[in-house]
Amino acid sequence: METNTDIVKLVQGVGGLVTLPDVFIRINQLVEDPNSNIADIARAVSQDPSFTVRLLRVANSPFYGFSSTIETVAKAVSVIGTSQIRNLALSMSVARTFAGLPNNLVSMDNFWRHSLYCALTARILARQARKCDPEAVFTAGLLHDIGELIIFNRLPEQAKEALLLVLDQMDDLPVYQAERQVIGFDHAQVGGELARQWNLPPLLEECIAYHHSIGEAKRHPRETALVHLANILAQMAELDTLNSDDVSPIDPHAWELTGLDEAVIELVVREAQEEIVEAEKLFLGN
Repeated sequence: METNTDIVKLVQGVGGLVTLPDVFIRINQLVEDPNSNIADIARAVSQDPSFTVRLLRVANSPFYGFSSTIETVAKAVSVIGTSQIRNLALSMSVARTFAGLPNNLVSMDNFWRHSLYCALTARILARQARKCDPEAVFTAGLLHDIGELIIFNRLPEQAKEALLLVLDQMDDLPVYQAERQVIGFDHAQVGGELARQWNLPPLLEECIAYHHSIGEAKRHPRETALVHLANILAQMAELDTLNSDDVSPIDPHAWELTGLDEAVIELVVREAQEEIVEAEKLFLGN
């Protein structure tokens, strides 16, 4: 990802307000450490009691659908897997992490509902495509618009100008293009830089940075294309429509990259609509 110094400074500027929880940072370090094991990761999780309770609640929910009850952190880590635990830890932390970043431009409820819909549709699409890690693209979907919150908080006047530009345009100007016109960069680039500064896995960085420009994803093009599709199918789920004219256009290259086609749209949208209430309780609840 090209690093724009303005984007770097913008993201560094939220450092005091937005920091990842210690438990995630420790899990992230351990997953990257070839000498660590399941017991080390379980120990790191267990040091945060409220996180432990939430993790076990998710592990025992229909979201994962394990046949037996998971009663200990060690079992959760071994059953779910270490890289999945990292993704889950990030997904469970992120809404709380950004709770301290106020903005007057969008409803946080609407923002997180769309983000969660995108995460769910990405996960369902990944299962259909069968070549990607569904939990990794779930996390990427949840974080895909995270740069918007930084722009809203740090550049509220320019963000407002970009949103008004979208409303004024008769020919459906996408938000990211309006941001580029007004600010010089867009929320996807800002989110990608945040992922880089947070030392998140490259897959997450690319999916976030390039979900509007999938041709630029070099290392993880298929996963990035899944998040691009998920973003638009999430809009369909929210609007309760299956008509592609009601939502942003899909980049046709996304179908080629994922090996999927438009026949999956209805199944994915309906499944996400069935899952959203339970997912909101698990990931956005207290």
